[in-house]
Amino acid sequence: MARLDDIAAEHVAVLHRTLREEPTAFGLYEAARAAGERLTTAVDAWAVSRDGDEFAARFTATVGGEGGTVTDAAVRRAAAASARRLLERHPEAGKPGDNGLSGEVFCLLYRGFFAGVVSEFLRTAIAEKVKITVPLLPALDPEDHLADWIAEHVLRLLPDPCEEAEQLTESEEKTDQVASAVGDPIGSLRLVAHGLVPRAAGRALGLLSGGPNGDTDGTPYEGESAA
Repeated sequence: MARLDDIAAEHVAVLHRTLREEPTAFGLYEAARAAGERLTTAVDAWAVSRDGDEFAARFTATVGGEGGTVTDAAVRRAAAASARRLLERHPEAGKPGDNGLSGEVFCLLYRGFFAGVVSEFLRTAIAEKVKITVPLLPALDPEDHLADWIAEHVLRLLPDPCEEAEQLTESEEKTDQVASAVGDPIGSLRLVAHGLVPRAAGRALGLLSGGPNGDTDGTPYEGESAA
């Protein structure tokens, strides 16, 4: 298992190195950022869906978009996988109701999606031999667990909207808008999450570095805000 973790980390490092050399490669950053922004509104599907299947379909359609590139397909699979994972861990999503997502569940969905974009893109790159600047390492994964390990590796890099919202509420600059963020993800927490999208996409793709809630090397693109 340690070897598989090493392989996952190496694949992520190769992709990160490639994107640092050419930030626009594969359209990954722009696709991840646009989908992340859509995700902050797609959580409404939780409240209006009749069951888990309908929620997953609504969420995937909203977040996944309609593009036809390899990257677009990876984004759609990441949206579907994050919705499916949420339903497995929180089966109440499959029950009718209008209670909305809890803050913790929303943040798991948010971070899981960005990690999924990387793992699904790399899964496709391995399967279809997508050519990147540094050749992909061979995948030694007969049971097809590598994508899960890649996602787990990327999760360690991502900011957490719940933690960010909590810090805002504890700071001297707190506002009424974020004061109830963790308890009201359909309202204020998703505004915090929306502001974190550039940072989440940048860190998932290796365009920003530093701790999960702090960055040290600027922005994904010149003139962009890392939020």
